[in-house]
Amino acid sequence: MSVIEPVVIEAGAIRQVAPYLSGRNVHRVSIVADIITYDIIGRSLGKSIEASGIQILVTVINPDKQGDVIADEASIVQLLLDVKSHSSEVVIAAGSGTLHDIARFTAYAAGIPFVSVPTAPSVDGFNSIGAPLILRGEKKTITAIGPSAIFADLDILTKAPDAMIAAGFGDMLGKYTSLFDWKYGSLAGGEPYSEAVAERTRKALEQCVNNSDEIARRSAKGIEILTRALIESGFAMLQFGQSHSASGSEHHLSHYWEMEFMKLGRRQILHGAKVGVACAEISRLYHELAIESPALFPEEHRQTLLEEIRRIPDEQTIRSLIRKLGGPDTPERLGIDAELLTRSLREADRIRPNRQTLLKKYNEQRNANV
Repeated sequence: MSVIEPVVIEAGAIRQVAPYLSGRNVHRVSIVADIITYDIIGRSLGKSIEASGIQILVTVINPDKQGDVIADEASIVQLLLDVKSHSSEVVIAAGSGTLHDIARFTAYAAGIPFVSVPTAPSVDGFNSIGAPLILRGEKKTITAIGPSAIFADLDILTKAPDAMIAAGFGDMLGKYTSLFDWKYGSLAGGEPYSEAVAERTRKALEQCVNNSDEIARRSAKGIEILTRALIESGFAMLQFGQSHSASGSEHHLSHYWEMEFMKLGRRQILHGAKVGVACAEISRLYHELAIESPALFPEEHRQTLLEEIRRIPDEQTIRSLIRKLGGPDTPERLGIDAELLTRSLREADRIRPNRQTLLKKYNEQRNANV
């Protein structure tokens, strides 16, 4: 597992970035932000680092023609050229999950470390080694590097937009179905599995759900709980070396919707907002399959897997949790119509064909019967 040291989650954490860099004898740094996160944190972070005698170059990633900042070839090349021209020794991701994906792959390509400075508790990928990138219009997760340090400033995170906080909560809710898919893949598909990593993820999920009222109030305590849970989920992925614990069929639906919106030239939706809604849809489907299609579950593991499905809250419970946080709780509220939902349930497993999810098995059986 990659060593991430320090991990600072507290008010004023941003003030520790410059001393961290100075203590490691860093002389040249690239900061990557977008136009919004530059105002939130990029400008002040740059000034504090410069005041310590370190040379900085700030790259503000250009949005695409729809106005979205996405982790695609253009964004990576924009940052990589700046990193090379500045001879940067460290890349600092100042912002969202997308900016972290751009930073982590660019740092990996340049052979230098990156540091995480999130501006919202919106995803669990801040400390992941996987970089979900859009390459030639297709979503692909590329193995890159995790951050060498994380500075999560609660003064900043508590001021994050409500939609981004709800998205972070939605990303955590997705663990209900990802954990089931991982268990299914291990028993029905022979995938490697770690009960310790699964339990670590489950505890982070339970922390969020058990404190959903506090998170909904946007209190410092609630935002700290959500942030720690997201980062803990990231550490679970690092511990296992892959994303099975945190990414199953609900993420495949989310990625499918993202690619569809890109093809149609539509504005993107926050990742966690899609994952939360997708989790409700997968919950509905899996509970139905447990009753209607027992043959999908290998006989020797059937009882265990059916018990695992019962651990997944029903779709209405998941939707009510999303509503509590103020997030969109149905596909329609995301702008996803019935045709796209049906098509995505039929095809989304092809995004990660090596993942042995129940959705994949269901589609394979359905296609065989056509």
